[in-house]
Amino acid sequence: MHYTELGFVNSKVMFEVAVKDKFAVPAFNFNNMEQIQAIVMGCVEAQSPVILQVSKGARAYANPVLLSWMGRGAVEMMKSYAKEKGLGEIPMVLHLDHGDTFETCKECIESGFSSVMIDGSHHSFDDNINLSKKVVEYAHQFDVTVEGELGVLAGVEDDVVAEDHVYTQPAEVQEFVSRTGVDSLAIAIGTSHGAFKFKPGQKPQIRMDILKEIELKIPGFPIVLHGSSSVPQDAVAMINKYGGKLEDSIGIPEGQLFEAAHSAVCKINIDSDSRLVLTAHLRRVLAENPAEFDPRKYLGPARDAMTAMYKEKCEKVLNSAGKAPAIMAALKK
Repeated sequence: MHYTELGFVNSKVMFEVAVKDKFAVPAFNFNNMEQIQAIVMGCVEAQSPVILQVSKGARAYANPVLLSWMGRGAVEMMKSYAKEKGLGEIPMVLHLDHGDTFETCKECIESGFSSVMIDGSHHSFDDNINLSKKVVEYAHQFDVTVEGELGVLAGVEDDVVAEDHVYTQPAEVQEFVSRTGVDSLAIAIGTSHGAFKFKPGQKPQIRMDILKEIELKIPGFPIVLHGSSSVPQDAVAMINKYGGKLEDSIGIPEGQLFEAAHSAVCKINIDSDSRLVLTAHLRRVLAENPAEFDPRKYLGPARDAMTAMYKEKCEKVLNSAGKAPAIMAALKK
C-alpha cells in the first residue's frame, strides 16, 4: 500500500517551507488512540503541519496492521475535525522513528509510511553510510523520504539506550549527506531521550555552536532534533502528588527549542511530554475517583490535556502554528 492511498504526504515540501519560513514541524510519537486523537485535534486547531511518529516499540505494541488502519483513521479524522471547526485541512506525514534495520524500513514503506528514519548511529561512520544509503535507494523508488542520524543521544526511548552523548561532528555531515542521499539529518547537540535528560545540578543546554557549524557545512539542509521534550513540571508535580515517583525529571528549556526552530532545524521530536501529561491526568482522575472503571472517564481528560499541550507546542515553541495553508498550497503546485 502506498502512502498516498492513506492520504499522507512525505516530508520534502514540509521541510522546504520550514527552512524558508523559519519554523520546525512537530514530530509527535503516538502509541494509542487517545494520543493520535489529541495530536490531530491540537494540530488542526493550530493549523500546523504534523509528523505522526511510530517507533519500533509502538509497532510491536499496537501491531503493524492496526497501525496502518490507525494511520488511515488519523487522516479521515483530520478532515472531519477540520470541517467541524471550519478550518483548513493540514498536511500529515506518517514516519518511522528510529528504524534500526533495512528490513524494518522496508516493511514500513510497504505498509504505507511516507517517511522513515534509519538510525545507523550505533555503527561505524562507514557502516552507517552504507546502511543509510541502502534504505535511501529503496525508499526513493516509492517517493518516501529518509532521515539519517549522526551522533548519539543519551537517554532511553523504547529500545534506544545510550549512557552518554556523542556530539555530531560538523566535519562529517557534508560527506554523510552527500554519500547517503538522505533527505534530512538528525544530529546530537545536547538533547536526549526520556524524562531524565540531565543529572541534578546539570544545566540543560543545547549546543547551538555545533548547530551553527553544521548549518555552515550543509546550508539549507533540513536538520532534525530528537529528544526534545521539555518535561512540563506541572505534569511531573501532578504525577508525584498522586502517587508517582518522578524525581529529578528535567527537560529541554522551551526557549532553546524556540531558538532552534528559527534555524535550519525543521523537525523537532517530542514524545515524553505526551506520556507525562497523559499519566498525570490519569493518576489524578483515578485518585480522586477510586471507584471509576470507565476508561472514557479517565482517558478523556488525559486526551483533552494532551490536545492543549500539542496546540501550545505549535503556537509557542515550534512556530509551526498557521503554517499548514502554505504547505498545502505548495503541495498542489
